[in-house]
Amino acid sequence: MPVVLDPDAAAVYRAFLEAGRPAYETLTAPEARADYAQARFATTPEPPALARVAELAIPAPHGAIPARLYVPKEPRRHDGLSPALVFFHGGGWVIGDLDSHDVVCRQLAVEGALIVISVDYRLAPEHKFPAAADDAIAATEWIAANARELGIDAARLSIGGDSAGGNLAAVVALAARDGNGPALAGQVLIYPAVDFAMTHGSHSEPETSVLLTHSVIRWFRDHYLNGAADIHDWRASPARAASLIGLPPAYVLTAGADPLRDEGAEYADRLRQAGVSVTTRHYPGQFHGFFTMGKLLPQANIAVREIGAWLKGLG
Repeated sequence: MPVVLDPDAAAVYRAFLEAGRPAYETLTAPEARADYAQARFATTPEPPALARVAELAIPAPHGAIPARLYVPKEPRRHDGLSPALVFFHGGGWVIGDLDSHDVVCRQLAVEGALIVISVDYRLAPEHKFPAAADDAIAATEWIAANARELGIDAARLSIGGDSAGGNLAAVVALAARDGNGPALAGQVLIYPAVDFAMTHGSHSEPETSVLLTHSVIRWFRDHYLNGAADIHDWRASPARAASLIGLPPAYVLTAGADPLRDEGAEYADRLRQAGVSVTTRHYPGQFHGFFTMGKLLPQANIAVREIGAWLKGLG
């Protein structure tokens, strides 16, 4: 599929190439995390002011899962409780943390007029699959069980994330459907990774190997998975689930210059075929990762506003 970057996306990509930053696959995981953490200062917009930001420690079998709660100045409230979005950051299950997605979580809280809780799940390769999925599921269950104490309306609890975080959100939706809940109001899947087979056309097109290159996505995969057998596990590849029937309404965002483009679009189609209410938004001239770059890419801020409006529409 021909891809032409928007002028601002092309400028960001040129600047990235000219900066000569090392490819992640040439670094150790800790080095890649440090590089990613430093780069965000050049790309994230000014954080909007909120009423409250608080650190949380969510109990889990292996110890506490760090999380961060964001409360906007004007949340939607019913009987004193607000809707909420549990958010899982991107970063290929290897990089990223609460700080890397701090600004976008603040933006989502404001635009959606809801509480956002960002979850800092365990990263690979120190913690291989299914550690991240286990943490995402456990954190969501705990938030739902403690919703009232957090000021959250458990009947209006949604999940979401970008890239690897979109993968985890899709996994949590499946686990909640097949387990003991919780009931979820919606799922926000921002250029999600949903099939580790990586056989879709966008995984081999030269035009999609931008920032998230074809080689670095394999580097992420090899750090996260234990081996080829994991590819077929729905907790790694939610597209491999036997059925998508009964999942919560979904908002699926895709980008043109993205190796994950085709699998995200196909997952949205399969959700529709399963009777799930789906809203899709495609940004043909943007690359994977643009969503957190609102300082440089106006389309990122548009995306946040549109997702916020969609979350408001859930009730």
